[in-house]
Amino acid sequence: MTLTELKYIVAVAREKHFGKAAEACFVSQPTLSVAIKKLEDELEVKLFERSANEVSVTPLGEDIVRQAQSVLEQAAAIKEIAKRGKDPLAGPLKLGVIYTIGPYLLPDLVRQAIARTPQMPLMLQENFTVKLLEMLRTGEIDCAIMAEPFPDTGLALASLYDEPFLAVVPSTHPFADRKTITAQELKSETMLLLGTGHCFRDHVLEVCPEFARFSSDAEGIRKSFEGSSLETIKHMVAAGMGVTLVPRLSVPKDALDPKTTRRRKDDQAYVRYIPFDGDPPKRRVVLAWRRSFTRYEAIAALRNAIYACELPGVERLS
Repeated sequence: MTLTELKYIVAVAREKHFGKAAEACFVSQPTLSVAIKKLEDELEVKLFERSANEVSVTPLGEDIVRQAQSVLEQAAAIKEIAKRGKDPLAGPLKLGVIYTIGPYLLPDLVRQAIARTPQMPLMLQENFTVKLLEMLRTGEIDCAIMAEPFPDTGLALASLYDEPFLAVVPSTHPFADRKTITAQELKSETMLLLGTGHCFRDHVLEVCPEFARFSSDAEGIRKSFEGSSLETIKHMVAAGMGVTLVPRLSVPKDALDPKTTRRRKDDQAYVRYIPFDGDPPKRRVVLAWRRSFTRYEAIAALRNAIYACELPGVERLS
């Protein structure tokens, strides 16, 4: 058994395809296939079920692949220990971020990281929560910024901040001049939602669960339309198609100032952002990483860079 063979089985488990796994490992497919067959013969177990269209991992193979990933991490840790003797922060950090956080946090975070730890460039990956969890498990990324809740996968977590939600309505809407709003008042509106897979969609449905299918009122049935991103949904609100909820960091600078908003000439002039009355709905944003990840200083440096960001309107957590 060699580290190279372990690297191959982890790649196949990740790619679900021998050809793609071989490309990822920079070897020919026959070389990879022969090495995996040799490992299966040595262990006397079948790691993968092969079919014409896809490759799946056997139940026992899942356990072996998970252990192989841990062994590869521990082997890589030997190099990391040596690096830390020279510079604990040397080398890139692979960071995943969910779609509803990335566009609003990353511009400031990248600037802070460059200023504070230029020797540790951030390799960024935006994706859905479920995909980021899988990438963490397989070692494709080192850590991820996500919003709770998500399945308990044994990850180490550090709470970053609590982020309130705001309602967004067209500037011609009867609510447009309101200073605050309640979730109850939104129940008669056409709600615009992110598509399935976005965790923020689930957060909105927690606030307004009646929009999970259709919402009915005295005027009939209103559909809950879907958009592919928060910015697309804001354009849909500006066009008068309905209302939505957004996290605080997605609100443009000065958008809560009525005078400034009315002077704007882009789509933001056609929407109004309204805070919730009382204790607003919110989401908790966390940093997650594998407990076996050994670059503790890198995680600490990333957290410090996040805390150095402006983060308007959120409650920072230590």
